[in-house]
Amino acid sequence: MALETWLIKVKTVLSHGFDSVRPVSATNPKLLKKSSFKSKQVGVLAFEIAGIMSKLLHLCQSLCDSQIIRLRNDSISLEGVRKIISNDESFLLSLACAELTENLRLVAKSVSRLSQRCEDTNLRAFDRLFHEFTESGRDPHGWVITSSKEIEAKHQRMERYVTLTATLHREVDELSVLENGLRKYLHHCNEKETSSMGKDHKVFELQEKIFWQKQKVKDLRDKSLWSRSFDTVVSLLVRSIFTVLARIKLVFGIGHCVPCLSRSLSTSATVYPSDQNSPSSCGLVNISGPLSSKLEDQEELGTQFFESNSKLLKPPPSTLGAAALALHYANLIIVMEKMIKSPQLVGVDARDDLYAMLPSSIRSSLRARLRGVGCSASDPKLAGEWRDALGRILGWLSPLAHNMIRWHSERSYEHQNLVPKTNVLLLQTLFFANKDKTEAAITELLVGLNYIWRFDREMTAKALFEFNNFNKCLLNLQKPS
Repeated sequence: MALETWLIKVKTVLSHGFDSVRPVSATNPKLLKKSSFKSKQVGVLAFEIAGIMSKLLHLCQSLCDSQIIRLRNDSISLEGVRKIISNDESFLLSLACAELTENLRLVAKSVSRLSQRCEDTNLRAFDRLFHEFTESGRDPHGWVITSSKEIEAKHQRMERYVTLTATLHREVDELSVLENGLRKYLHHCNEKETSSMGKDHKVFELQEKIFWQKQKVKDLRDKSLWSRSFDTVVSLLVRSIFTVLARIKLVFGIGHCVPCLSRSLSTSATVYPSDQNSPSSCGLVNISGPLSSKLEDQEELGTQFFESNSKLLKPPPSTLGAAALALHYANLIIVMEKMIKSPQLVGVDARDDLYAMLPSSIRSSLRARLRGVGCSASDPKLAGEWRDALGRILGWLSPLAHNMIRWHSERSYEHQNLVPKTNVLLLQTLFFANKDKTEAAITELLVGLNYIWRFDREMTAKALFEFNNFNKCLLNLQKPS
């Protein structure tokens, strides 16, 4: 197949994504015979598979010892989380568990479609076996990896495949640029009637570059996911998915887990240990209390496990997420943060733009708070107190706003095929924040900003007035008597 035709095929398949992957009906023998399920290479789907692998690797990294300890000791203990989201650790941990589980469900959904291309009948049955494992912990094919060394080896292998496939993508683009450059040059030469000698030399150079670029692309295709079979790739993904789910259950103390898996997880990295003397069925300390009972209830739902976690991520009516204001308020808080740091640089237009960003509920509460406040703002002591107060509020509110922007940007439509660069969870953002409490904090910031802004303007005006008076005095002294 000519390279140009191949490039067109690549772009067409990428534009359709996984919609182009159609499961073959197992009930139609003719279709089974026609497809023959031979171990074919993944080809152009390598780029999509690399994205799935990257997301799975990021999920694995989110569940490593250090991240789980950080979740237990730092993330759910953020002052802002406790003030405007919840101070119930069990609830916060269940949100973290639900989000990680939902991320795994989305990855498993993509792998399920790929598994229909496999020759191995067990891999083609991945969807059914995965739900059985979710419900009962049954792992008949031993897909859960229990050895920490084997887990590390699998991760390194996937990372290598991801890196090589990403490099292949870049080199294919470079080859396309070179070929387009050659076509444009030939078209230009035909129009300008360039001398044959100069034309031949330039064409030879471009053709040589294209030749070596093709060799580079071919070498990368052989080493990357492109030339791997569906069975090889799906087997690697399936084992990682089973291991991640077992890890989630182990970390959060959910129902069935694999005893040997505990060897790869330190006891200190399990969340919410409460009874040091009572070993659980997985060889770790029990997790008692509201979290344990809540997650056990989810386990009893069997195949509804993932659906129940998805429902848990639905924000209550009293939150900013339910009101679709989380991202807007995050932007508003960040704008105010910049203004509070440098009020002397805030002009009247910027102040008006900030006011235009306010929803009606905050405008009405702001008017009520400013009612009766004097026009003068000349008290240095009060201005200092306001600056301290604003600093304290921003100290706990600003991190949630920045996390909200970060979380949203990493999961926006434009970046949906990219891998998140941070381990920010929804519970660390404004998504589950109480609307009334957040608006009260924003109103307080606005009142304080209003005072220090007017104070700086009055101090500046006073300084200019005194400076002008001083100049006038100097001029009067210089006049001849």
